[in-house]
Amino acid sequence: MGSRNVRSALIAAAVARTAYRLLRGRPPAGAATWTRTNHRGESVTLLAGPAVAAGAMAGALAAGTSRRDRLAAVLAAAGAAAFGGYDDLAGDRRSTGFRGHLGALSHGELTTGAAKLAGIGATGLAAALVADGGSRRVGPTDRVINAALVAGSANLINLFDLRPGRAIKATALAGGLLVAASGGAASVGAPVAAAAALLPEDLGERAMLGDAGANALGALLGVAAATSLRRRDRLAVLSVIVGLTAASEFVSFTEVIERTGSLRWLDMLGRRPAGQPRSESAEPEADRNGTAGQQPGGQADETTRLAPVR
Repeated sequence: MGSRNVRSALIAAAVARTAYRLLRGRPPAGAATWTRTNHRGESVTLLAGPAVAAGAMAGALAAGTSRRDRLAAVLAAAGAAAFGGYDDLAGDRRSTGFRGHLGALSHGELTTGAAKLAGIGATGLAAALVADGGSRRVGPTDRVINAALVAGSANLINLFDLRPGRAIKATALAGGLLVAASGGAASVGAPVAAAAALLPEDLGERAMLGDAGANALGALLGVAAATSLRRRDRLAVLSVIVGLTAASEFVSFTEVIERTGSLRWLDMLGRRPAGQPRSESAEPEADRNGTAGQQPGGQADETTRLAPVR
């Protein structure tokens, strides 16, 4: 890894941690706006999502790629974070998955999830049109493949954000595979470093990425694949993304992971065992005028919405 890529990773991690600390100190619209209940029934904050997106974008701007590729990465991540954040805050979760959103649309209802998918698809296409990626990847067919990679990756990483640390581990694993396949994708370091910087908060079940964070990380991985792999390899990656996304409509990833020994071990690595109390972060829960998002015992207050994703 070159010195510029090391700097990119360091910037991504530093900005992610700093942004998280600032957001926790003064959460926009109050802490309760960002508080959700996880799979244990404990309160967690969604503020890790905007923080990791900010860190990943800052790192992407410093990556050792072309100017157009850096702009494409930021465009893809910003769009994914914005539309993902919209779904985080405004979504009611009555419809989930492609089938759920398309079913609602067939009855004349535009869900926040459908709006998010359309928005990420549009920004993914914009990023594909902006990206340089070399002379072999500038034709119309390649632009379509690249747009699908960005949007598909954004959605797929979000599908893994069902348990603490899972989406971040998936990001790190996918990033490692990309580096191995491409011989050194320069734009991989930023999303992986930003995610790793907030891994302790995610594993400690004090925060979660939400759609904003997971979609942004996935979009950046998609840009990295689009700008570093040959067409044949990009098509192979896209086929895996499409296959896993289709499978998620019928199969629970969590059930598969829990039934598979090696996957379950990796999934539980660093996580808090059942029954062990949560260690609280020393960072502030809310600003001095904010609304506390957590009651004693880790239970959400009456303004807190459930988060079925965790």
